[in-house]
Amino acid sequence: MPAPSSLSMSGREWLLLAALSGLWGGSFFFAKIAVAALPPLTLVLLRVGVAALALMAFMAATERRLPPREARAWLHLVAMGAINNVVPFGLIFWAQTHIASGLAAILNAATPLFTVLLAHGLTRDEPLTAARAAGVLLGFGGVVAVVGPQALAGFDAHALAALACLGAALSYAGAGVFGRRLSGLGLTPMAAAAGQLGASTLIMLPIVLVHDRPWTLAWPDATVVGAVIALALGSTALAYVIYFRLLATAGAVNLLLVTLLIPVSALLLGA
Repeated sequence: MPAPSSLSMSGREWLLLAALSGLWGGSFFFAKIAVAALPPLTLVLLRVGVAALALMAFMAATERRLPPREARAWLHLVAMGAINNVVPFGLIFWAQTHIASGLAAILNAATPLFTVLLAHGLTRDEPLTAARAAGVLLGFGGVVAVVGPQALAGFDAHALAALACLGAALSYAGAGVFGRRLSGLGLTPMAAAAGQLGASTLIMLPIVLVHDRPWTLAWPDATVVGAVIALALGSTALAYVIYFRLLATAGAVNLLLVTLLIPVSALLLGA
């Protein structure tokens, strides 16, 4: 069997990749609608909580192994949930109260750039080669062009929102590097996804209860409720199912192509 990085993609897998980019690009669109009526932290809780319940229900219905009970595994899942869900979701949702969803998606595409740098510093098998260094420099040049030189003149809300999106990309990159540790815990990819979403829910619940006091919020209208459901079930739960399917059949390298497609769908939906 070929190594995952050398796997080719069939027409069906290209369609799944396009669907995944639409789902993840749609997350910026749905979040932009929802943050108009809900606080960012409450939206994070709703996204991870509903998605966790959906994935666990899916696993139970298909007789898959549920998330583990071992304390060591849960410590890893809590850490993964924090850097892969809680921190980046919170930063992006707050940023979208100040900038457009398309710009947030473009800045989020800096994730592979940070991944290359972190992998070089924290792993032994992914050094920063000359070609990778050139790619990182070119990529960061693109980020500077997108944010604009006017951001250097002062840290207004727009500039801070752009930095928040870059912080989310850095957090995603850290999760990508840290996530390699999950392979030694004997978890299936679906169990790892459901477990980290469940852990994220447990992290966010007390924060939201203390900070947002959701019982004092006005009940959102049908449009916002629909956006939250789409964000949790489509852009999170279903996206994870497709993601791990492609990871197994197409390989991690091919799957990274989705980061280039997400801004396209986010810009189109935003427009």
